[in-house]
Amino acid sequence: MNPIDCDVLASGGGMAGTVAAIAAARQGARTVLFERHGFLGGAATAGAVGQFVGWETRAGRRVIAGLAEEIVQRLEAMGGSGGHGHFVMSTGHRMDRVEYDTEILKVVLDEMVHEAGARVLLHGQLARVSRRGRTVGSATVLTKGGLLEVRARFFIDSSGDLDLMARAGAPFLGLDEGESLQPATMMFRLGPIDFAAFDGMSAQTKAALAARGVAEGALPRAALHCSRVPGCDDGWFNVTRVTIDASDPFALSDGERQGRRQALAAARFIMANVPGCARARLVSFAAQLGIRETRRIAGIATLTADDLRNGAEFIDTMALGAYPIDVHHTGDANITFEELGPDHVYALPYRIAVPQGLDNALVAGRGLSATHEAHGAIRVMPTAMAVAQAVGTAAALLAASNQPAPQLDPATLREKLRVAGAIL
Repeated sequence: MNPIDCDVLASGGGMAGTVAAIAAARQGARTVLFERHGFLGGAATAGAVGQFVGWETRAGRRVIAGLAEEIVQRLEAMGGSGGHGHFVMSTGHRMDRVEYDTEILKVVLDEMVHEAGARVLLHGQLARVSRRGRTVGSATVLTKGGLLEVRARFFIDSSGDLDLMARAGAPFLGLDEGESLQPATMMFRLGPIDFAAFDGMSAQTKAALAARGVAEGALPRAALHCSRVPGCDDGWFNVTRVTIDASDPFALSDGERQGRRQALAAARFIMANVPGCARARLVSFAAQLGIRETRRIAGIATLTADDLRNGAEFIDTMALGAYPIDVHHTGDANITFEELGPDHVYALPYRIAVPQGLDNALVAGRGLSATHEAHGAIRVMPTAMAVAQAVGTAAALLAASNQPAPQLDPATLREKLRVAGAIL
């Protein structure tokens, strides 16, 4: 196949890559987005998370808007979401969320990318990357038509696992002593559910049932968390736990098997024991595991948990967040969940998206330069979308001005983001 040229290439069409591509294209950049599935959305669609959490502080102050909120509004207009709401987590904490229909979300993302003018390549897998010095030259994508070389002025790695950065030889952050990668989850859909009975369970009843499921080996963690599919009586359950390094291809393959086995056992326990689920049947597994953590880039700055706790301010703040520090443990059924204050907001600086040693590459999604603990807070999809809007906008500005990524003027970026509806 003949090579193609563009200003910005986004590698991976999850929520981060899709938002980054829309943002870059709306700034006038010739943008290409490639994705391995036949649809966009990543963890939100293929992983079937079923909800976006972490839009506001506990006190109700919204910290994320812009393109992320536009997606919610389009979902609502198409009957794919009831908009913003709240629920009680398995930890007992009250949390805001947007439940959505995964199938309608696929169409919303298709339309937004198409309207923005970005060129989408589905069923595309990254094959190799060329690099010379501090510059990435091209990414070669394996497509149904063969190998396609894409030459771009700027590259955004939005693959989650940072496959493009790995092939380009970029440096990554390691785990400290006592830390381990957060486990993955295989979501599964049950229905019909009597939600009056399910939601009517007391916290004590739900906790006792979850503990019993763990004790019997039917539930990998002490949770009965379900997000309802808008417009019907089905729900997506988030209760499984698969301990793998998803950047290892054989471990990932075996993890998919483990996830489905766990999901089936959990579904059977829920149908047999949980109020409102007696008539439910297993409708589907997610198309893939939901991965919480793999590689994290070594950026020109690294965000720490103390930065989040202290509300550190940065001259190059590109997005805000309010979601707590949420770390799922490996080796037990527990979660560390640290709330940071009733109206606490933290900032994410642009520099955590800039890889060390590369002038024409940025990172969007869960692979930002952050410690393992800080990553537990900033990995959720509303935050990822807010960051991705900034990264896509930055890539377009840098491609147009022919500047290296570390030299971006943060004031220019922040003004563009404010005009586009972002909260800073």
